[in-house]
Amino acid sequence: MVTVRKSVLKGIVAASLVAVAGVGLSPATASADVTPVTLVNGVLSTVGGCQTTIRELIVFCTGAETLTRRSPLLLDLNPVGTNIVVLGAGLFDDGTMRDMLIDRLQAALYLAQRYPAAPIITSGGAPKSGVTEARAMRDWLVANGVHPGRITEEGRSGSTVQNAQFTSQILADRGATGVVVVSSANHVERAMIDFRVAVAGRMLVAGVIAAT
Repeated sequence: MVTVRKSVLKGIVAASLVAVAGVGLSPATASADVTPVTLVNGVLSTVGGCQTTIRELIVFCTGAETLTRRSPLLLDLNPVGTNIVVLGAGLFDDGTMRDMLIDRLQAALYLAQRYPAAPIITSGGAPKSGVTEARAMRDWLVANGVHPGRITEEGRSGSTVQNAQFTSQILADRGATGVVVVSSANHVERAMIDFRVAVAGRMLVAGVIAAT
């Protein structure tokens, strides 16, 4: 296992902050000595500070980001190559969705409406009454105006790690350049770490927090 000293990690984050300044963005603080580093949503993702194969660096860099409900910069820069991935949460026994999952879908719907060129992936298996999380999410998005042709279902995964692994293959097959992971506040950071590990530095990963 590769071990990276914290001073090295801070140096990489500092370099990312210099890159942020170079493109005219305004982080709330420019000091890599502050952990976590407070940034507008997705800046470290966009400048590549978290694009690596080293898990320790992924964990540190992800923890240094400020994750919000706002649209990540990644979608503004490249909406066509960036996929919106909304992660499932356990369905009720009758196949209907919990409020937590509907909150995630509301956040994904906002992004879908603001960035109509961005493809969408619903990720989650764990079927109840014959309905997977991915299918329940797809049906909700379609019912709320999203064209079904934009949505790909990943309905095999039973964990966040599998969400990342199975979805990363879909992303690679379609030549995606980035992904925005949508999940609940207590889950987004872990999900981003798993996605960053799964894509192994091949694309940018950002995140959006749902209302709950």
